[in-house]
Amino acid sequence: MTLAPTETASAFRLATAEEILDVRAILQREGHLGQQQRIAYLGLLDPARGSGALTSGRRFRVFIHDVSGAAPRDVVVSTTQQKVLSAVELDTAATGELPVLEEEFEVVEALLATDGRWLKALADRGLDVGKVRVAPLSAGVFEYGEEKGRRILRGLAFVQDFPEDSAWAHPVDGLVAYVDVVSKEVTQVIDLGAMPIPAEHGNYTHPERTGPIRDTQKPINITQPEGPSFTVAGGNHVEWEKWSVDVGFDVREGVVLHNLAFQDGGRKRQIINRASIAEMVVPYGDPSPIRSWQNYFDTGEYLVGQYANSLELGCDCLGEITYLSPVISDAFGNPREIRNGICMHEEDWSILSKHSDLWSGVTYTRRNRRLVISFFTTIGNYDYGFYWYLYLDGTIEFEAKATGIVFTSAFPEGGSDNISQLAPGLGAPFHQHLFSARLDMAIDGFTNRVEEEDVIRQAMGPGNERGNAFSRRRTVLARESEGVREADARAGRTWIISNPESRNRLGEPVGYKLHSHNQPTLLADPDSSIARRAAFATKDLWVTRYAEDERYPTGDFVNQHAGGAGLPAYVAQDRDIDGQDIVVWHTFGLTHFPRVEDWPIMPVDTVGFKLRPEGFFDRSPVLDVPANPNKQVSSCHSEGGSGACH
Repeated sequence: MTLAPTETASAFRLATAEEILDVRAILQREGHLGQQQRIAYLGLLDPARGSGALTSGRRFRVFIHDVSGAAPRDVVVSTTQQKVLSAVELDTAATGELPVLEEEFEVVEALLATDGRWLKALADRGLDVGKVRVAPLSAGVFEYGEEKGRRILRGLAFVQDFPEDSAWAHPVDGLVAYVDVVSKEVTQVIDLGAMPIPAEHGNYTHPERTGPIRDTQKPINITQPEGPSFTVAGGNHVEWEKWSVDVGFDVREGVVLHNLAFQDGGRKRQIINRASIAEMVVPYGDPSPIRSWQNYFDTGEYLVGQYANSLELGCDCLGEITYLSPVISDAFGNPREIRNGICMHEEDWSILSKHSDLWSGVTYTRRNRRLVISFFTTIGNYDYGFYWYLYLDGTIEFEAKATGIVFTSAFPEGGSDNISQLAPGLGAPFHQHLFSARLDMAIDGFTNRVEEEDVIRQAMGPGNERGNAFSRRRTVLARESEGVREADARAGRTWIISNPESRNRLGEPVGYKLHSHNQPTLLADPDSSIARRAAFATKDLWVTRYAEDERYPTGDFVNQHAGGAGLPAYVAQDRDIDGQDIVVWHTFGLTHFPRVEDWPIMPVDTVGFKLRPEGFFDRSPVLDVPANPNKQVSSCHSEGGSGACH
């Protein structure tokens, strides 16, 4: 689907406050939204494939929760046609629950503050309930049959000695509560007995922690006196250095890139139709009964987009910054602007290409730069940055940044095989941060395929007498059953997404190569609950045939879903994916054995992936990059001389 500029501006612009109010009015008029209902998700649907943006108009999908316990609904509203297009009543015992509501956070702590079992457990530990904070945590799915069809959160406790105190420093171990947030009932309190509560504070701005603040840093000022090299039209359509992209935002996924294309001569060439981080799960590795259920789907259960930060110049973003302020809905259908929620800027990125030729005397240096599109979100104790990078040479990169506070526990006497010690008596369970990138590919159109490429060591023998030869093997992934793959660093494994109907000047299919970071996938046992629910995280790559209703690797309703939805169900259809309209799903992530250096606040750790052109262009696409765009006095671009530049 190639859209004209007017169609693009209309179809992919960010949702507005007026549209959200319009959706609310339609829902109210048609009896779907009243005093007992809450909006658990409201997001803009993409234009229907092949219909054209103007034909399908603006459609919003809404998940509606009923606080009285009535069945929730999955509703699609057309603001173009001013009506509800569909409304499906959900059986949560089968489908799973809707995402966690922010108002439910307070319910858990408030209910426990009046529960006799909980109060006794605190009293046995000598704790004042007024100083105990309770983390409201998604429940997962385990052997509790009585929880099926009920909306459950679990609560772990932490002591906060004063309002500014970091409660994560004082976990109340050996204690957990299970709460039904609809019936307002504490269903279980499990108390395995008191453990020592770590006493040392974790207040990372306290002079005792920081010591004297450094006075050695000189200012770094990034200025662009002529402004940035990119332009923004229609509110979110960005043009930069031959790139064009529509920057979207979804309350579940956060930043979404639409219509990613590159100007190649007289052609604007499509690469990706839609790119997002469609799921994220944090599974913990402590088998204790108090925490063995811990695994949080921050995207599907908590909706990372709704907790996006309002970014601050000089703190989150440095330089000549352009902000976008997406508008989302609260639980009652009121629009809420996330001021400066998306940051866009350029960065110098060292050397692009360089050569000093001994024969010709030509000295050649070009500097690289990249466009950065990012947002930051806070989900409980962790903070995550989602960064998309576009480079001058056509490379696309994504980087996740994890920081914040590690989830803490007591550190048992005698040590642990599953917990790090951060401070005296303070532990942090081993865990992973696993992401799923959904890449709706469109390389020169929607006729795409994926090939797996491995390096091949050739045995010494006839034709390779000196044993120096090596080669590569490419295997076409022809069906969905063949498109479920694992990375292999020893084989240098990569995946090439190409268009067999579009050829470069050498007659080869144009393509892009996906480079994985080759980090571990899900480490839980294959028969575990989390492996069933987060099946996407058990493999590095999945390739599926495009279908409009297949948007999430875990399915639509991951909260308390027993598993099997999403990618396992999609690939079970075993559709043809060779030369078809396909979606590439890539799993990547961090395995975190918390360090002493991660306490009391964790320095950023990063992980991601890269897509590089692979025969997409006929020659280097950066031959036209100017020698000295910064107009600085320099001899390093004297292409007939011998100047040096570093």
